[in-house]
Amino acid sequence: MTLPAAVADAIRPHVGAVRSAEPVGGGCIVHATRVEAGGATYFLKWSEDEAGRTFEAEAAGLRALRDAARNEAGSPLLVPEVLAAENAVHLRPGFLLMAWIEPGRKDAGFWQRFGEGLAALHRHTAPNGRYGFGRDNFIGRLRQPNAWHDRWPDFFGSRRLEPQIEMAREQARWNAAWSRPADRLLGRLGDLLPAAPPASVLHGDLWSGNVLAASEPVPAPAGSRAALIDPAVYVGHRETDLALTELFGGFGRPFYDAYRTAWPLEPGYEERRAVYNLYHLLNHLNHFGAGYAAGVERTLRRFS
Repeated sequence: MTLPAAVADAIRPHVGAVRSAEPVGGGCIVHATRVEAGGATYFLKWSEDEAGRTFEAEAAGLRALRDAARNEAGSPLLVPEVLAAENAVHLRPGFLLMAWIEPGRKDAGFWQRFGEGLAALHRHTAPNGRYGFGRDNFIGRLRQPNAWHDRWPDFFGSRRLEPQIEMAREQARWNAAWSRPADRLLGRLGDLLPAAPPASVLHGDLWSGNVLAASEPVPAPAGSRAALIDPAVYVGHRETDLALTELFGGFGRPFYDAYRTAWPLEPGYEERRAVYNLYHLLNHLNHFGAGYAAGVERTLRRFS
């Protein structure tokens, strides 16, 4: 698709006149474009519809994630720099303009470095020790509420599970037989989840499609860096990021070994993993429909 004149005009103050704009892969919800302007290359996401109202929130998350990653000297993680973002308004598309990350390859040490880097990122905690984020954002195209809470189970219940359950009901995707098990699970969160784990800065949507190999090497040892894209950032229990990496697969075994060596997990992770991934199963149910109903039901039965 041709870059709309309104988008080209909106990014002109940041990059100059656009010389070329080519679609790139990965834009399943929004348009993804490689832009050449002012002698440099940029990555541009834009949309004229509902997804175009997510960009300012995504930009805030990317900046928080980038600050956390840069907190570690020589971090093997790379988060793209945000240059500008505007939400869509009437008759004007929204956009998110970022520095271009040149793709690389996942070399032999990629997954180990990524595991070590993610553990270091998770050690970057919120100074107030609370759970949430400074603004609501989005998980995919659906709103993700992030009001601050002092207790982690309270946050995860009221800001993660309950909104998705209510959304499923509104969309007629909720099975009435799930209501009693769901209520039981919500009532047990205080026993299943830690009350006050370290308040880590999280990617929030950490599946394999949101981790790229960048050609820019780490300082030492040399090798490709893991680039984190498309986050749903908030402050919470680090295990939620790890749990999602296991839901759909795609992460190498060295990643998990390196993470656990750098920062071991507390006993009971396997049970908590199922609770945390219920959020993403519900989110996929609300995005894509009945194909995820069986996973939701299995989890609810497990804890009922």
